[in-house]
Parts: sequence; structure tokens; C-alpha cells
Amino acid sequence: MSESAEERFAATGLVLPPAPEPLGVYKPSLIVGDFLYLSGHGTVQEDGSLIIGRVGADLDVEKGKLAARQVGLAMLATIKKTLGSLNRVKRVVKVLGMVNATPDFARHPYVINGCSELFREVWGQENGVGVRSAVGMGTLPDNIPVEIEAVFEIHPQ
Repeated sequence: MSESAEERFAATGLVLPPAPEPLGVYKPSLIVGDFLYLSGHGTVQEDGSLIIGRVGADLDVEKGKLAARQVGLAMLATIKKTLGSLNRVKRVVKVLGMVNATPDFARHPYVINGCSELFREVWGQENGVGVRSAVGMGTLPDNIPVEIEAVFEIHPQ
């Protein structure tokens, strides 16, 4: 029998930050039918603080990738808060990754791999990898380096 998403996440040894609370007029997550939509998530760390800075100036590409992984962890925290378990996710459908980068920075997909690789670890190659866009932005809220939103197909309760 294969490991569950919860077991695969536990095996990473990573720790989930607190699920972020909305800082505006929106819901962090919304279930519509068999789909879970997550609003844009930022770089919330274990202590609730944010990773700050622009990729290509304040952070190099590897630190940008780690920031994207941290966003993925914040998203997992929201999934657990919303669904009760990572096991309720059937598959990753769509990821949109936004990188706060200098105008000359061109490795946005590599940075967003930090989140995508985490999702692949948790839900496997077939179900943890969906369609994706990775784009550069002139700025992001609070000068965070990465913001990511996603859509997941979920198992019925």
C-alpha cells in the first residue's frame, strides 16, 4: 500500500507555518464542487513572519526557490485548516506563481519549482504536478519575493 499525502509530508521533516489569515476582503480558500481554490499565499514562516525581498537584488535564485517552498508550506497549512487533512486532495490542478524580481531576472520557473517540487513530494508525480504558470512581477504585497495561488481537485468528504 502506498503512503498517504500526510505520511509523505511527515517524511520531509518540514514544519507547517500557521495558516495565513486574510489581510483584505477575500477568503484564503473556497470549495466549489470537487475543487479547492486557494487565494494567493505569501512567504509565511513558522513564526508568522514573512520572507521579504526581491529576487535578483535581495535574494539570489536559490533563496527565491526556498521562498517559493515556504509559500507551498503556507498553502499546505491552509489546506489542512480547510479540509482537515492533506489526504483529501486528489490532485494539483493549476498553480500560478508570481516572482517579485528585478527586470533582468529570467528564471521565474526555477524559483516556482520550490513550491512545485514540494507538492510533488506530498502527492506524487502523477497527482502532485498540475498545469502551471510562473511569471515575474514588478512588486508584490509587503515586498515578499513570491506569491502563489492554486486549484486542487479534492476527494468528496
